[in-house]
Amino acid sequence: MGLFDRFRGRRPGRMRGASSSDSEHLRAWAEQRRGVEGFLEPRTLVTETTLLLIAHDGEWTRRRVASPGAAGRFTRGLGIPLYEVAKVGYPQRMRDYQARQRILRKRAQRAADEQS
Repeated sequence: MGLFDRFRGRRPGRMRGASSSDSEHLRAWAEQRRGVEGFLEPRTLVTETTLLLIAHDGEWTRRRVASPGAAGRFTRGLGIPLYEVAKVGYPQRMRDYQARQRILRKRAQRAADEQS
């Protein structure tokens, strides 16, 4: 990377874009859960634009999408609302789900340690 490349908008290497398998995963995931909402995460220096789907209980999945417009078309096709993370943030139920998963992993690890 050259000294001024960061100011020209160039990025070293090539980031992986969205694929049909990403869309298929998101569609299948959303169809298997209830209360799903979409959250659009903007493109960064490290990742492309991503769509985060969050179910009613906080379970979530994330995959790349081609563009914000593609995310909008995708969520409209599934009949789920779409929010921009930069404007509304992440829902509390997602953080609560993550905390519950950490507790369950620690318990499972402790049980495995006690058996060995």
